[in-house]
Amino acid sequence: MPLTNFGAILNFAEMVERDDMEFYRRAAFTEAAAPHRDLFEAFAKEGGKNILTVQRTRRENVTEMILEPIRGFVRDSYQETVEDPAGKGPAAILAAAISLEKRAMRYYSDAAEKIRALPEVSRVLKTLAKKRSKRLEHLHHLLP
Repeated sequence: MPLTNFGAILNFAEMVERDDMEFYRRAAFTEAAAPHRDLFEAFAKEGGKNILTVQRTRRENVTEMILEPIRGFVRDSYQETVEDPAGKGPAAILAAAISLEKRAMRYYSDAAEKIRALPEVSRVLKTLAKKRSKRLEHLHHLLP
């Protein structure tokens, strides 16, 4: 499905944040992820803040939303099934988290590039990509 405008890009960003936030909430309470509970809870909390940032950006830039069509940007390559971490081992939970972070970072970076005509929105997306990059670094440090 194509992401053809500002609204579609931010709606998808909000969906990514909600799905990932739910993954981290669930992961935080699995037995396998107990040693990483604080980190996963922090990621879930940050996801809530990111949702608010996306929503605020949408509201503040709503007048530009219909002015800038986007071409050649399709959500299919950024969609990822967010699996329930319950019953998974620590390595599988970390692998899933790393995959989610890579996907989000790639989406935000690509979306920021596609929406350069709206510099403020592009800047917000780049900031979200940087946050995801930092999360990815934290997760890589947890690998054995």
